[in-house]
Amino acid sequence: MGKIIAITNQKGGVGKTTTSINLACGLALEGKKVLLMDVDSQYNASSGVGYKISNATKSVYHMFIENLKYEDVIKVDVKKNLDLIPSTSNLSTLDFVLGEKKEQYKNVLKEDITKLKSDYDFVIIDCPPSLGIINICVLEIADSVIIPIQAEHYALHGVVQLLKTIKSIKSTRNTKLQIEGVLVTMYDNRTKLCRDVYEEIKRTFGNKTYEALIPRSIKIAEAPMVGESIYEYDKSNKAAKAYAEFTREVLKQNGK
Repeated sequence: MGKIIAITNQKGGVGKTTTSINLACGLALEGKKVLLMDVDSQYNASSGVGYKISNATKSVYHMFIENLKYEDVIKVDVKKNLDLIPSTSNLSTLDFVLGEKKEQYKNVLKEDITKLKSDYDFVIIDCPPSLGIINICVLEIADSVIIPIQAEHYALHGVVQLLKTIKSIKSTRNTKLQIEGVLVTMYDNRTKLCRDVYEEIKRTFGNKTYEALIPRSIKIAEAPMVGESIYEYDKSNKAAKAYAEFTREVLKQNGK
C-alpha cells in the first residue's frame, strides 16, 4: 500500500513546490511509482515537470465541481515512473464555490483513495500556501506531512497555525495523520543566521528534522522553467545532491 505525503506550509516562498517536484522526481528515479498531485492554483508543480496547462485541462477542481474521478484527471507518464494530477487556475475559486454551498460539501478526494494508494508507492501533494478548504481536504486523506521551512528570521512563526490545524484534523478527521518531517530550505552554512535557525528548528522538531539541508541555488529556480527536476537540469549541482539525500532519507523512513 502506498503512502500519501502532503507538502505544505501556509507561508509562501519556502520551497514547497520545489520540494514537491524534486521529491516526486527523486522517488521516481529510485524506481518508485509516484503520483504528483498539484492542488496549488498557480500550477507551478505541473509546469515544473513539463506538463502544459490548457483550457481543457481537468484538475482536482473538476473532481469537486463535475464529480470527476481520479482516473479522469490523472496524466500518465509525464516522466518515467511519474504520473501527474495537474492543477488549474480555477482552483483558486474552490474555497468560495464550496463555501457558497448551502449543504455540507463532500471531500471527493476520499473516494477511491484505497485504490489510488494501491496503484502508487508514493502520492506527493503540492498544497497551496494557505489553510483553506482544499488544504483541509488534502490533510484528511494524507498519511503524513512534510513541512519545508526557509532558514530565515521568524522561520517558525508561520508554522504555528499549521501545527494547530494538523493537530485538529488528527483528533477529529484523520487519526493516522503524522508529521513526516521538516525540511530546511534556502540554507547557507556561511551565515550565522542560517545556522542558528537550523538549530532552533532542530530543538523544536527533534529527529523529525531532516539531515539534508537544501541550499540556495539559482539552478533550483531555473529548472522548473524548462519543465525539469534539478536532477535533470544539473545533477552535479549542490541542490541536486541535497535533494537526492533528502529523498533517500524519506525512503529510509518508510523502509523502502
